[in-house]
Amino acid sequence: MKCLVSGATGFVGRHLCQRLQSRGDTVIALSRTGAALPGGASTLAIDLTQSMPGNDVLQGVEVVFHLAGIAHQQAPEAAYIALNENATLKLARRCSAAGVARFVFLSSVKAMGAPTGSDERSESECTAPTDFYGRSKWRAEKALMAEFAAGPMSVIILRPALVYGGSAKGNLALLAKGVKAGLPRPPELGARSMVAVDDLVDLLCITAREPVQAMQTWIVTDGQHYSTRFMYDQLRAAAGKGVGVAWLPAAGWRAAAALLDCRPGRAREATFDKLFGTELYSNRAVLESTSWRPRLRLEHVVRGIMGAGGTRQ
Repeated sequence: MKCLVSGATGFVGRHLCQRLQSRGDTVIALSRTGAALPGGASTLAIDLTQSMPGNDVLQGVEVVFHLAGIAHQQAPEAAYIALNENATLKLARRCSAAGVARFVFLSSVKAMGAPTGSDERSESECTAPTDFYGRSKWRAEKALMAEFAAGPMSVIILRPALVYGGSAKGNLALLAKGVKAGLPRPPELGARSMVAVDDLVDLLCITAREPVQAMQTWIVTDGQHYSTRFMYDQLRAAAGKGVGVAWLPAAGWRAAAALLDCRPGRAREATFDKLFGTELYSNRAVLESTSWRPRLRLEHVVRGIMGAGGTRQ
């Protein structure tokens, strides 16, 4: 199979390209700068906010995996609109015109807006996103649905929850650093859905081959619920440490989080909510519609996270 992967040098893109190449697929890897993939394979330098791959690049391509996007950088809204939204629709149009059979768009559960309760949410249970990232992903999804619902190019939208693995950066990497520095054991509050990067790549590969209807949207999680305390305990165990001491009460965590929120350039979401909020999603639809089954849990890869990595969403 001949595939094109945008955002090939990103966290998910690196893993996907490696998997596709290992199973014998022909891979055209795109990146903004043309940086090499791990192992030295080259990528084609295309800034999707400025230009699109030509027909010579897309000739014979059967599946496009569109992973490129701005995630958790503190970028202006215009940057999110240009890449996450406008470039997504332009690339899909170019692919459709070139005869690509399938377009797989890596969105995010953040496109569904903030949760309103503590139950698992399904694909249709959305609220209006309030951050630049979530809004840009949501608008990209809606544009794809409006233009390609009738085919002939099938479009698959994947909304992964927090993606974890041994070589990413993010909140779990920060928690790993805190564990190493002696952070006290957090209170047992909140829970979130996540998925291992290898399982997400499994699903991406499955979506390239299994028959699907013209338009599908699926949430992607490993089916587990992870609290910050559970993650902390797993990280300590991976570091060879015993159970941590919970000497700081929940009120102390809330006060410390509020101080962090006073920093210039802070994230829009309150730190305490990021640590102890409840954000759960259901993977029932993708399990019912595909052969995909998650194989990994956080505890299976936590040693790699302590060594190097973290998360993406």
